[in-house]
Amino acid sequence: MPSESADLDPPETADRHTIDELATLAGVTPRTVRFYIAQGLLDRPAGSKRGAFYQRRHLEQLLLVRRWTDAGLSLERVRELMAGAPEDPPPRAAAPGTVEVWSRVTVADGLEVHIEPGRAGLTPEQVRALVRGITGLYRQLRAEAEPGAEPAP
Repeated sequence: MPSESADLDPPETADRHTIDELATLAGVTPRTVRFYIAQGLLDRPAGSKRGAFYQRRHLEQLLLVRRWTDAGLSLERVRELMAGAPEDPPPRAAAPGTVEVWSRVTVADGLEVHIEPGRAGLTPEQVRALVRGITGLYRQLRAEAEPGAEPAP
């Protein structure tokens, strides 16, 4: 009786995929694979021309790119991450000529919050929740500072 391992692909071909197979495994189109290669987001295939093939590392790269793009990251940011940039980079200074819309929220006399939701990565609902939280904290601090007020738990 033949061994079970005889039914498996030899090690040198087990990790070889055509562009169509790679695309199917990653849930993208072959056109997307070619585009990511052209953009430097995915390594070129091993071999050349008709003998070109993709390996496990290509699939891992492609799945990582998909994960980040599905999360809403731009291809530029994905490229930075693929190059080893930290996942939470320090904020970048706005380039001269950049137009940003800042919100200035007055919480109380003498207390303002300045927010640029796009740079902060906040949705309008999150901005409202942040302002409600700051307002609540401010009121709590003021109440505790009044004479005879009981300390908050």
